[in-house]
Amino acid sequence: MGELIAVLSGKGGTGKTSLCAGIATALAQMGEKVLCIDCDIGLRNLDISLAMSDVGALSFVDMYRDGYQLSQAATHRSYPTLSFLTAPVNLQAEDVDTQAFSDLLRQARREFSYVFLDAPAGLDAGFRLCAAYADRVILVTNPEPSAIRDAARTGQTLELMKKTQVRIVVNRVTNRLLEATRRTIDDVMDESGLPLLGVVPEDESVTLAAAFETPLLKYTRKGASAACTRIAKRIQGRWSPIPLR
Repeated sequence: MGELIAVLSGKGGTGKTSLCAGIATALAQMGEKVLCIDCDIGLRNLDISLAMSDVGALSFVDMYRDGYQLSQAATHRSYPTLSFLTAPVNLQAEDVDTQAFSDLLRQARREFSYVFLDAPAGLDAGFRLCAAYADRVILVTNPEPSAIRDAARTGQTLELMKKTQVRIVVNRVTNRLLEATRRTIDDVMDESGLPLLGVVPEDESVTLAAAFETPLLKYTRKGASAACTRIAKRIQGRWSPIPLR
């Protein structure tokens, strides 16, 4: 059985979706069979970060409502083992058929090594929909005070949901910001109350890769790309160092 991973954040602007795409493509590049599901209903953009915006992808609601098979999910042109389902347009998270969604995820875990759920920011229905079924949670934060506070609050919510496999990724890190806020990555871990999965530097290549409709790992091997590869290795259970600066 594959592993279901929810990528969450307590607030918007943390780079959660770009990080989800980067880790997923890194795993696919390593030969893993990966499914990405955009669960940000109404504000979907995982397709842009995956460089799949020109692909006519089915939504996860299409799959269970219209009887499609997972083999009909959109396939990435550069990573043939990476598939994608987008979020529906004219629907609210509260309207999702949770039993049908659960059945879809159960089938996905049989067919894929890793299933990523890119959740909407915040703690509303979309967040809970993704967190409820996750085997593992990646909580994305930035090293700024408001983001760390939101990460701590999100971690407490996940604890109440009995989620024990929760790790943080500190994204968009710069030495200048850490110095200005007089914080270290260890401080972020202490204040959020969560163990660390990875540190990702601020990198303009993330924006440029999306603008040129190119997967980040094809655009560059440095910076955020290298960090996503290291995180992917840790998800596989392999050792990989975590640069803290």
